[in-house]
Amino acid sequence: MPTTPILQFGTSRFLQAHADLFVSEAMDRGQALGPITVVQTSGSADRAHRVRALAAQGGFPVRIRGVQSGTLIDEERNVRSVARALSTRTDLNEVQRIMVEEAQIILSNTSDAGFRPTSADNGPVFDQAMSFPAKLTHLLFARFRAGGNPIQVMPAELVTRNGDVLRGLVREIAAPLSNEFDAWIDSNVTFVNSLVDRIVSEPIDPAGAVAEPYALWAIEDCPGLVLPCKHPDMQVVPALEPIETRKLFLLNLGHTYLVAGWLSRGKSGAVFVRDLMDDAAIRADLESLYDQEVIPAFVSAGQGNEARAYVQDVLDRFANPFLDHKLDDIAQNHTEKLQRRVEAFCDWANGLGANEPMPRLRAIVKAQA
Repeated sequence: MPTTPILQFGTSRFLQAHADLFVSEAMDRGQALGPITVVQTSGSADRAHRVRALAAQGGFPVRIRGVQSGTLIDEERNVRSVARALSTRTDLNEVQRIMVEEAQIILSNTSDAGFRPTSADNGPVFDQAMSFPAKLTHLLFARFRAGGNPIQVMPAELVTRNGDVLRGLVREIAAPLSNEFDAWIDSNVTFVNSLVDRIVSEPIDPAGAVAEPYALWAIEDCPGLVLPCKHPDMQVVPALEPIETRKLFLLNLGHTYLVAGWLSRGKSGAVFVRDLMDDAAIRADLESLYDQEVIPAFVSAGQGNEARAYVQDVLDRFANPFLDHKLDDIAQNHTEKLQRRVEAFCDWANGLGANEPMPRLRAIVKAQA
């Protein structure tokens, strides 16, 4: 069994079509740190067969389907980066050994509730009922007690400044275990902030996934940063905020604008985002909105070229003929989304001195007031 310098917590189809695929493609070019041990943290017996299939000898498929630069993409890629697939419920000793002896980088993408504390988190020893940050803390504790080398943690959860958040949770749990351990984390564990973006629409049984062509792994630079691999869809950036702003005020705002129009028409004529993009008048209105009401603010922020390029990616993603992105799903919590995506954009634009009237954006905000 090869040494696995990358220890990944989470078995989601997103990770399969994102980090695992990136590392696999980089390994083929000799540009990866090494293979991956994947660890299921939930302990779910129902998914045990899927976990085992991740480390199958022939790898697992990821099918890329969608539109990229106006070209239809429909291709299958084979992921062979996963050397082992374990569970904290059944393989804790082996997971701990890999943490102590092999791991150089820890990746994670746990469920939406993965960072949420549980009543078991304050226990003195590892407990399967713990949250992911608590489980990680106890595994790091084992590395500390063994005199382990420094290590890097790269969460991919959709949490703003996810590395800083995870560091805070780990430090809170570590302090009662040992002052020396807490100090070791401070000086020997690097927590990296990142932003990930790829729509992974469905699983393939027993392992694998279907994903859109667009992918992004933006990583905030920090002292001593080590990358798990080199890949065209990875970016090391001085700060994540401009990328987060583009995602929120271009992609997310566009979704909410389309849904506002769909709701105003009584939900008629469409089920998925791609249905709206097939309507020439609706697509033209969205493109006009970006050009006249949204892009000027990014120009004022010094991000005009980046925003225009990202809008082209967004339009391709919205028009993906293979992606069943339900408008009803986007419409959930619509009022809150209008505030965070549209009203907040108007405030941001005004703060930059971009004084375009933005009549369409202001109209949908006013309609919900």
